[in-house]
Amino acid sequence: MTKAASSRDLYLRLLQYVRPYWKAIVLSLVATAIMAATEPMFPALLKPLLDDGFAKPGGVADNPLLIPLGIVGVFFLRGVFNYLSSYGFSWVSNRVIADIRAEMYQRMVNLPSSYFQKYASSVPLTKIAYDVNGVASAATNVIVTVLKDGLVIIGLLGWLLWLNWQLTLICFALIPAVAWAMRTFSGRLRKASRAAQVSIASMVQVLQETAHCERVIKVFGGEAQEAARFHHTNDEVRRQNMRQAIAAAATNPIVQMFAAIAVAVVIYVAQIQSASGQMTVGSFVSFITALLMLLSPLRHIADINAPLQRGLAAAESVFQLLDQAAEYDEGQIDAGRAAGQLIFRDLAFRYDSAERNALTGINLTIEPGQTVALVGQSGGGKSTLAALVPRFYNPASGSIFLDGNDLQALSLHSLRRNIAYVSQDVLLFNDTVAANIAYGDMAAAPREAIESAAAAANALEFIRALPNGFDTMIGENGNNLSGGQRQRLAIARAILKDAPILILDEATSALDNESERLVQGALENLMQKRTTLVIAHRLSTIEKADCIVVLGEGRVLEAGRHGELLAKNGAYARLHSLQEQTESMRAPV
Repeated sequence: MTKAASSRDLYLRLLQYVRPYWKAIVLSLVATAIMAATEPMFPALLKPLLDDGFAKPGGVADNPLLIPLGIVGVFFLRGVFNYLSSYGFSWVSNRVIADIRAEMYQRMVNLPSSYFQKYASSVPLTKIAYDVNGVASAATNVIVTVLKDGLVIIGLLGWLLWLNWQLTLICFALIPAVAWAMRTFSGRLRKASRAAQVSIASMVQVLQETAHCERVIKVFGGEAQEAARFHHTNDEVRRQNMRQAIAAAATNPIVQMFAAIAVAVVIYVAQIQSASGQMTVGSFVSFITALLMLLSPLRHIADINAPLQRGLAAAESVFQLLDQAAEYDEGQIDAGRAAGQLIFRDLAFRYDSAERNALTGINLTIEPGQTVALVGQSGGGKSTLAALVPRFYNPASGSIFLDGNDLQALSLHSLRRNIAYVSQDVLLFNDTVAANIAYGDMAAAPREAIESAAAAANALEFIRALPNGFDTMIGENGNNLSGGQRQRLAIARAILKDAPILILDEATSALDNESERLVQGALENLMQKRTTLVIAHRLSTIEKADCIVVLGEGRVLEAGRHGELLAKNGAYARLHSLQEQTESMRAPV
């Protein structure tokens, strides 16, 4: 596809978002057309004023209020319809921004986990927060300028042609000159705009990391290092913005230079025609006034190239997100309320950028209500195996079955409706305690059910001690709560959901002893009569599991109950012995 064809296709796609508001567009265009039609009226009024208003009796000289009132009327009409035009197009522009942002956000929440593993979180955030503004500018503001100033140019050129067609032809020499200037700098503007978007995304990433890691920065004395990193990204944004500014600024003086040459030639020819009696003073002043009025819309048309190229570059960025494939979800079977049997058959998985499989040849059966613990060294595949159950990722080969149905045949929503998830990294929202417990499908749960779930999670006591109880705002990711309190809220959320399958990803590994005791008690309440997949860090917490699966380098090394595996004196026994030695060294003397 050629660059011109690509730009055309981008712009046509942008216009699809404007189409639903065609009525507002039409009304705004009518107002624009009326306003543009009034533009030639001012120079037209000057001709009879100069030719007849001062010297000749009769005509307008006998009614001195006629032309002044006409001038006031012209500018009044221009003001009214300019307001209506600007308001209408601004309304459409903001609606387009809101629609595109909504579509982008909807796409973002439906993207697969692999997207967020591949790209920094700042990438979609920058696209949604910043790039859309440039898209709306290209989709609406450019149209407004082209139509409004285009109609003004047509009206003024019509008046110029009627006054003196020979002089007007000189003005047409501007057209190829303007086209040449715009084409010369279009490519540079687009390239600089793309680079600016990338640099802004990098700066947003630095800001996010600074806010998230502020305690690490302070304790380890990283202020100067982070300031230097931000200075680098900030300076890169400045450089790219200057590249855009240079390319945009170069267009305007070039166009104005060609316009000045055309005006100079027009004045020279007009003087010759005036000397030979071919042009009156009124015609000359009217022509020059209209010609000078023509320069402003011509400059606007020339300047439109900069926001157009920035908008098209932003459109490329926006459509990159919108064109990302959503999570694979072609399953047609509704899982209903699952019994909870999980079967892993010859399962293999590899991350996109990995050199080897994260999982290979996994065969495992979990019966309804069983608790199965996944243990092993870091990087053995525990979290990966658990992430395949809710289909955060899809297997490279092999299958996972839920109650006899391949997970790929189940609809994503019905599958995930049967799964509750509690991880070591508790994820909470900047909302009330109640809203964090009753989230998603459970958002309409009654307060009694929310309080019951909190009680089962050993969270009711500390919630009631908060300033506003269940209506207390907990801050970003629960920053106003302790680690144990955040974990118990996550457990309460899982209890309220009452899903038949539970995934616990090292849910107590980062807690102190008292918090772990409370959280472990909450987990025991949660695990009752549920198929539970536990990723264990502390082996003492999973000694009562129905089955312990030891993973190493993505393979099942051994599986069995705690006592059986210790008796084998294999991989699990070595892990258990190593952890006992570590804990004995940490124990107070």
